[in-house]
Amino acid sequence: MSHKFSVGQKVHLAHRKMVSASEGQYEVRRLLPSSDSGGDDPAYRIKSIDETHERVALESDLTLLRNWAPE
Repeated sequence: MSHKFSVGQKVHLAHRKMVSASEGQYEVRRLLPSSDSGGDDPAYRIKSIDETHERVALESDLTLLRNWAPE
């Protein structure tokens, strides 16, 4: 299994009905091993600048923000 996103990339988190998440951009903080995601969908630790905590998201719930370039 390989990850589509890398640490430091800016991503958008898709909103789900049963998940309360801040809107806006998130930064990928850590790639998680496949055993943490419970399947074939890679998982990530991400953080929004609007929240004090990190959250775990599956790759299928993330999209790369357009016009993003590493600093």
